[in-house]
Amino acid sequence: MPTRSAATRQTAAPRPTIRAATPDDLDALVALEYAAFASDQAERRAIRHAIRSASMTVLVAVMGEENGADVLVAAATLERRRGTRSSRLSSIAVSPTRTGSGLGSIMLDAAEEDAHSHGCSVLRLEVRADNGAGIRLYERHGYTRFAVIPDYYEDGMEAWRYEKAL
Repeated sequence: MPTRSAATRQTAAPRPTIRAATPDDLDALVALEYAAFASDQAERRAIRHAIRSASMTVLVAVMGEENGADVLVAAATLERRRGTRSSRLSSIAVSPTRTGSGLGSIMLDAAEEDAHSHGCSVLRLEVRADNGAGIRLYERHGYTRFAVIPDYYEDGMEAWRYEKAL
């Protein structure tokens, strides 16, 4: 059986390490929030609260760089309510320099795993009606739109609500 030369072999793209955020990630998370979103950014104190909260999870994706430094390249924030089996994905942020690299999908998978590990059977989210990439991501992952919320975002854009059974 012939083998392919090293030049024709495809190498797998490096995968990030996914872990829970720590207070040491706060500065990088704030910077990511402002780089990834033009409006409706979470404030520093809200991100700090989410990291410390027992009813929330902030997941981060970290990539090792050639110089040996770890760089935070994506994040996802989930909220859980006591007495329900649903979780809300309140944010997925991907560094603009990494858009199109599959990090959104990786973070969505990690968010689903986190929600399931906390006993949740449904994951819900809102997405801007004009966020075509986000809508395609959620629909590819099996999310179903169940509501429209007019005037949801700061600029008056409506939100589309999606959910998926886990």
